[in-house]
Amino acid sequence: MSDFDAIDALLAAAGPEVELPSAEERRTLREALNLSQAQVARAIGVSPNTVGGWESGREPTGGIREKYAYFLDSARTRLAPPPEPAPEAVTEPVTEAVAYPASETVPTTAEAPGNPADSTAERLTRPEPCVLCGRPATHEVEGFPQHLDLAECGTGTGPGTGSGTRANTPAAPPPAPQQPPTAPAFTRPAEPVKLFPAGRRTQTAASEPSDAIGQAVKDALAAHAGDVDAATAALVKRAIPDAMALLDDTRKGGRYDIVAHPWIPDILRKQTSRGADEIWEARPKWTRPELPPGAHEVTALDVNGAYLSALKTHLPIGQLEHSTGFAHDRRRAGVHLVTPPAWDHEGVLPNPIGNRDEPGPLWITEPTLRLLLRLSSPKYGLCDPPRIHESYTSGATEGLLEKFRVALKDARDRAIAEGDEVTLEYVKAMYSKFVSTMGESNYNRELNRPDWMHLIRSQAFANLWMKAYKAHDEGLTVVRAMGTDELHVIGDWQSVFPEGRSVTEVKIKDTYSLGRD
Repeated sequence: MSDFDAIDALLAAAGPEVELPSAEERRTLREALNLSQAQVARAIGVSPNTVGGWESGREPTGGIREKYAYFLDSARTRLAPPPEPAPEAVTEPVTEAVAYPASETVPTTAEAPGNPADSTAERLTRPEPCVLCGRPATHEVEGFPQHLDLAECGTGTGPGTGSGTRANTPAAPPPAPQQPPTAPAFTRPAEPVKLFPAGRRTQTAASEPSDAIGQAVKDALAAHAGDVDAATAALVKRAIPDAMALLDDTRKGGRYDIVAHPWIPDILRKQTSRGADEIWEARPKWTRPELPPGAHEVTALDVNGAYLSALKTHLPIGQLEHSTGFAHDRRRAGVHLVTPPAWDHEGVLPNPIGNRDEPGPLWITEPTLRLLLRLSSPKYGLCDPPRIHESYTSGATEGLLEKFRVALKDARDRAIAEGDEVTLEYVKAMYSKFVSTMGESNYNRELNRPDWMHLIRSQAFANLWMKAYKAHDEGLTVVRAMGTDELHVIGDWQSVFPEGRSVTEVKIKDTYSLGRD
């Protein structure tokens, strides 16, 4: 490098840094192209954690910044809507044909009025087929080889053919032979396309899913001659493929493509064929150690549709990516290795991570982590924040299964209102088996997301824990919390929870007495 080159390089490095979009837009651009942080990192030559840091607000420098800016600018260009097509040029009207008496000689192109020969005709270096008759021509007009003297042209338009007109326009290739006219087919008038906002862009609104659940029930009852038990058994047997078909139906027009078979980290793989993986779901199995003196009437409440409600949770869209550190990004979801905080309220409320005897770090799900962070906030102040060591996460959304959930919920509500037990059992089998088979299951080969399975289950447990807290906060005595749907309380529970069969209501499972007078 010469001295001058060195000076140029020094001045280039000392110039102002290239501008980058906001951290949020950086992530939005990458996710809109369905790219992972690891893919971007490999292209730029950094680690995935570095890209994650840039998308959280950190700024790259030097040559790396230039590369990242180029990626973002190219991504923005690719995602920009195509430019509006330029309006077509207005074609000048064709000059009206000039008619000549049959006794006169028709002028050639070079002699025609308004078309001097030297303005359009050029002599060819060697003869080429005329575009009108195919015979060798020695001139070219407006780029098309043709005869200047129509008497030489074999199209039948020369003298003596009976044609006495010639258009005052350049010649053009002969038109393709036209098919015989046919009656126009009837077409339904096109319906207007509905749009809805999606971030910085708009999307075509998806059509409402069909009533596949209702039709399946009708077909099953018809196939079994109205035998309710036989129809129910047949519907429950086909619940898994029907649930996957319903998921596909409700995903039409969705903003995100579901990654159905991503790479799975080892912590999400079963250690043995019949064993478990390393994820802790925080399933509660808690009984209050002591009750106040006296006799008490306990009501065992049943939470309706626990797994159905838990479908509304933050689910990772794509493949899980590894990261380390204590920060939690609420725009992402997955599983996390944490050291849980101490819990000092075991006497009145269950531990949010469930019954666990082994101390030390453990892998928990996104709903459990968010519950712990919530309880450590100033609003609750029930524990310290958990310490995050590492995570496997992806960009997430809470609405990934929302249309699927609403379709099942609406069918369930209709079945309850109409006393339709066949549909009720069918819908229950659809959402419960959907959750239980989306992991490593031979019964569902269309979706392999053990991370989703753990997250949905944990969300159901977290929902039950929050109901226990609400009961405690409203003055009820919480006696037991079990699984996803069982909560035992003492007190006027009807002033706290609405009674019924809806997913937002609870129903009585049992009543019993505890204590002595």
